[in-house]
Parts: sequence; C-alpha cells; structure tokens
Amino acid sequence: MKTYKLIATAAAGIESLVANELKQHGYATQTENGRVNFSGTARDIAFTNLWLRTADRIKINFGTFTAKTFEELYDQTYALPWEDILPLDANFPVSGKSVKSQLHSVPNCQRIVKKAIASRLMNYYHRRSNLAETGALYPIEVSILKDTVTLTLDTSGSSLFKRGYRAEKGGAPLKENMAAALVMLTTWHPDRPLYDPCCGSGTILIEAALIGHNIAPGFNRSFAAEEWSMLNPGVWQEVRDEAEELANYDIELDIMGTDIDHRMIEIAKQNALEAGVADSIQFKQMQLSDYRPNKEFGILIANPPYGDRLLDEEQVHKLYQQMGEIYRNMPTWSKYILTSDEQFEHYYGEKATKKRKLYNGALKVDYYQYWGRKK
Repeated sequence: MKTYKLIATAAAGIESLVANELKQHGYATQTENGRVNFSGTARDIAFTNLWLRTADRIKINFGTFTAKTFEELYDQTYALPWEDILPLDANFPVSGKSVKSQLHSVPNCQRIVKKAIASRLMNYYHRRSNLAETGALYPIEVSILKDTVTLTLDTSGSSLFKRGYRAEKGGAPLKENMAAALVMLTTWHPDRPLYDPCCGSGTILIEAALIGHNIAPGFNRSFAAEEWSMLNPGVWQEVRDEAEELANYDIELDIMGTDIDHRMIEIAKQNALEAGVADSIQFKQMQLSDYRPNKEFGILIANPPYGDRLLDEEQVHKLYQQMGEIYRNMPTWSKYILTSDEQFEHYYGEKATKKRKLYNGALKVDYYQYWGRKK
C-alpha cells in the first residue's frame, strides 16, 4: 500500500498533545508550529481521522518545493503526479495562503496551481475541453512560507472538532478538540470522579466520557477522503468496525456537570445522548456555590465565563472569588480552570501550581492548574 507524507494540523499550544496521540498509536512524528508531520498509508489516513482527539485536520503533503516566480510555481506543480490521487471528475478547489514570500498574491497563486493541476490531468486523461469537476471533493491548499511552497490535500473535509454529536451549543462554545485537550492535560483517569461546575453544553464532560469508554471521536461523522476512489475506500469500513470493537461501554464513569442555566443543562443532556454517553454523565441545574463534591481525589475542569463571554467583568470576578473560596476546601481535588483573564489568580485568591498558555480560537487563554493532595 502506498505511503504518504501526512500532516495533522493543530491549534497553537496543543501540538504536543497531537504528537503524543500519534506516538501512542505507533507513529513517528516531527512537530512544528501548528502541525505534526508523520507518514502513513490510506488505512492510516482513515485511522487518524477517526481516532485523533486534539487535531484539526489530516492532510496529505503532496509536494514541497521552492518557488519565487509564477513560472516556477506552475512548472513544479505540474510536475507532481496528480493523476495518482485525482480522478478525471475530481472537484478540486484550491485555497491558499502566503507569508513572507515573493509570491504574495494569494489569488494568483491559487489560480496558477489550479491551472497546472488541470493541465496535468487533461494531458493524462487525454481531454481537450475543461474538466467537469462533478465528482468527489478534493480540497487542495497552496501554502507558501518564505518562498517554500507546500501543496496539500485535506482528507478530513469539515474540521475534526466537528464530531457530529453537538445538536445545539451555548453562547460561548468550546470546540470539541479543545475540550478533549483540556481533559488530556489533567491527571484524570476513568476511575476518578470528574466535575465541571459551569458545564454549558457539556462538551468537556462528553469528550471525557468518549475517552473513558475508548470511543473513537470521529465515529459518528464522515470525511472527505471516504469518497476518494484512489485511496482504497474499503479501509474506512475496516477501521470503523475495529473502533466499534474497541469501545468499552461497560466501564462505569463518575462524571458530573452543573450549570446555572436550565436550558444549557437540557442541551448538554441532548448532546450526550447524541454522542452515546448519556448514561455516563449526570447533569444538574445548580448554582456553582450550591454543590460541593462529597468524594475525594477527583478532578475539576472549568471553563467559566471570561472576556466578552456572557457575564460582565464584575460578575466574572465575583464568580472567580467564589470558586477560590469553595475549591480551597477541596484539598484532595485537582482543579483546572481555563480563562483569558490575567487577573484570575488575584480574584481566585491563590497562585496556580502551573499554568499553560493555549488558544481558544484566536483568543489567548491560560489553563490554571491547582494540583490536589495525592492519595
């Protein structure tokens, strides 16, 4: 089976988590800003799309070269064996970006790459007229950084954070792959209690339940490359069948989420149902100050309102103060709190054991970690 150069793209700050996931599945990796490089076959493309929890997309690196003129861009794009992956009827839109490069006009770069690929395919398939492009979607990107051109095909289609279970979301949703990252950055294991005091639409807890039951995060969605005839479509069903066998629904999880808004609790319950983990999570409408876990050595993950999210500044700071007063009386629990408010520790009333810089979309946030007493 043919081996491809592959890229798992990632949000800034969580590349190491994507690399760790890949290493745990047996892949050799090389990490760069916003991406992790690895190699694999058509089966690996299916497997990583289905199983990676923190990545954004899986792309095929189809060619990398230096180009400083449009002629060089055209010639080197044309020289690549596009017929190996694009059938005659392929629908191949070309997107683009250029940073610190002589070829800085992105629309022109897109047009030239598109023209070069079309010419190559027309010559290979002996066509004189324009290609119909009525078949499967093959999204292509031309990315130029300091005159180095990388041409990729996006195998995922919609970003991998779109798991397919979120029927509704709240006013300030957290992407599913970021929620998974928040869980994976803690010391939580399926045998420990997990609590989210501002659970919103339930994303953090649903991702934890998927991890706890070893359910592939991409199991309930489709991917662009499933329609690609050149990539042995049969491997997708094979990988899905294996994922179904690997899921462990018998394990009992102690996961709870509360939120002050009863509408969000209903949305969270519906989302958990769609994800197939409704029986593993307890959701309750409750004010943050009204619930204190009666168990020990648990993990608390919170994504409370911050910045322009839902509450005004005074209310937010009061909430942080309240959290500090309550959670300091839970010494065996480890607390992990995400916020963009740089004054968080001041209002919480305690310095974090550790904090990690992440990005929630374009917004820089910090993940404040307060480690509990060990057993």
